Amino acid sequence: MREPGPAQPSPHNHEMLHDPRRHQALITIPWDEARVRATLSRIAADAESSRLPSGGWPLHVRDVDPAEDPGLMPTPLYFGAIGMVWALRYLGAQGAVVLRHDPLAGADTLLTHSRAWSRICGQGQHAAYLMGETPLLMMMGHDEAVAALIESNTDHPSRELMWGAPGSLLAALFMHRRSGQARWAELFRRIAAGMWQTLEASPSHGCCWTQDLYGHRSRLLGAAHGFAGAAGAVLRGLDLLDGEARAAWQHCIAATVACTAVWDGDRANWHDELADGEPRPWKKLMQFCHGAPGLVIALADGADAALDETLLAAGRAIWAAGPLAKGAGLCHGTAGNGYALLKLYVRTQDPLWLERARAFAMHAIVQSEADEVRYGGLRRSLWNGDAGLAIYLWDCLGGRARFPTLDVFD
Repeated sequence: MREPGPAQPSPHNHEMLHDPRRHQALITIPWDEARVRATLSRIAADAESSRLPSGGWPLHVRDVDPAEDPGLMPTPLYFGAIGMVWALRYLGAQGAVVLRHDPLAGADTLLTHSRAWSRICGQGQHAAYLMGETPLLMMMGHDEAVAALIESNTDHPSRELMWGAPGSLLAALFMHRRSGQARWAELFRRIAAGMWQTLEASPSHGCCWTQDLYGHRSRLLGAAHGFAGAAGAVLRGLDLLDGEARAAWQHCIAATVACTAVWDGDRANWHDELADGEPRPWKKLMQFCHGAPGLVIALADGADAALDETLLAAGRAIWAAGPLAKGAGLCHGTAGNGYALLKLYVRTQDPLWLERARAFAMHAIVQSEADEVRYGGLRRSLWNGDAGLAIYLWDCLGGRARFPTLDVFD
């Protein structure tokens, strides 16, 4: 799957597939390994030096929720202290940075803060993978507590990555990869089977499901809150399923992705929300949580060859849209979109996609530096801020595409 042409963004705005107001023109900066490594060190040093006595980090102004108690420490893996601990431990273990302190020191206190945050702000959803205490207990080695939380979350009505069973599916998979114990593989299979039973066939959309999320019933497609993220969790553990279940999931995923793609020439994107009746207004999102980047990140490692051209079309659309204006982070930032380009490099071994991913990386460094000046500090968050950028830069250096906490945990 060779993608021809120079590593330059399209001069045209393909407004049918993305909203240009959400994107920036790519800043053309040559790939600079020394600057990348310096940025890695800067982010890690800031994270260590800015940690508070409570074990958390100062809340960035863009992460402030007026409805939440300002004295309550945000803890989720997604945007809080658990995510920062995970990022520092991972970067240190990879040899990407040299740490002065053990990020997991004070974990028992952090667990107490996590339970307080979940009780007050997380609707008591302690088991959620991206939002609850499950990943902290995984890092602490409390296997029995992890198993109990996973078991308790299999019927969560959100049916998505952040709160529901797909996130718990990933937790079971990581526990199996770590220990090799059969009980985690069996738990993975049971959760996947339960997810399969909740799929709803649609003549126009293939397979998806109705979700109850934040007080709203919807049929979402994206990676953070919808079908793609759940499908990606299944694909990452496909080897644990029997042949019949494996084939059924692969067919379902390929059919759903293909029939929901919105095409403009040789480029493709996806709606965030599906409707069988009157089409809903389309925000034309092009980011991890909704749109082509999340589809590629979720599916590129495991989807069969039937999706090759669709995934490449998604990559072309991501490149044509350019970096995201929201910042450098993973969920709705330039590093997240860049990970989709890295995924295509790993899938195709075409160096053009690595070149494009590194171009996004250099742009993201500029965004991070500008935001640090603008807001008076870094954004200390795994999914929304600079910690996620650091891991993206590390993968760009090595030509890998291991999206943090989805592709790799330990």
